[in-house]
Amino acid sequence: MKLFDLTGRTAIVTGGGRGIGKSISLALAEAGANVVVASRTETELKQVCEEIETTYGRKAYYRTLDIRDQQSIQNLVDYAIQEEGKIDILVNGAGTNVRGRLEDYDEADWDFVMDVNLKSVYLMSKAVIPHMKKRKYGKIINIASLTSVLGFVNMPAYAASKGGVSQLTKVMAVELADDGILTNAIGPGYFKTEMTKSVFEDEERVKWMLSRIPLKRIGNLEDLKGTAVFLASSASDYITGQTIYVDGGWLIS
Repeated sequence: MKLFDLTGRTAIVTGGGRGIGKSISLALAEAGANVVVASRTETELKQVCEEIETTYGRKAYYRTLDIRDQQSIQNLVDYAIQEEGKIDILVNGAGTNVRGRLEDYDEADWDFVMDVNLKSVYLMSKAVIPHMKKRKYGKIINIASLTSVLGFVNMPAYAASKGGVSQLTKVMAVELADDGILTNAIGPGYFKTEMTKSVFEDEERVKWMLSRIPLKRIGNLEDLKGTAVFLASSASDYITGQTIYVDGGWLIS
């Protein structure tokens, strides 16, 4: 058995059209998995599928997805089962952020961030788990954050949602262990993505971030691939309920 080999596995990745989700989709395909990517933007999804098929020779599928809508989620899961017959790996990668101080924070923005970042993990997992239970096998990977445990200004809903993701990961791990379903999370530090673009335009903030990171560099999306493959593969068969922080050492410094 090759510990990190995902040949024959089928994965769903939400938020798979860009950023962290795209990087993980490509990593799973490189390790051998067939991948169903889902997000709001069809053009981005098509590009990811083309890259998977051309570069790695794996099957790739896409579906546009409203991550806040239960029927849209069910349609995605039904499609994956129709095409592949099973779901081995679920990556709950959809995420968003609206920045602002708590005292001025709009309730609609709070609900939006919580729905996309936290409620979606509940809805997606709820739709996929029955299929994993039938086969007594599954790997679920949630995307948490450094803000799951650290507080930053202007991020009340984001930090609250990501703290919830880490806690939900623990609950899922305990509840699903008897069914052979392992649930873990990845907690990225600051990575350059479309969502964090404005942060990296602030030179003073970047200097501050680098001062907190022992490895003295900002993460790039390639740094997340190994952890994703590890948690999706047999190499992590005795690990569940954990959040692995990929942050250059920020959290422990």
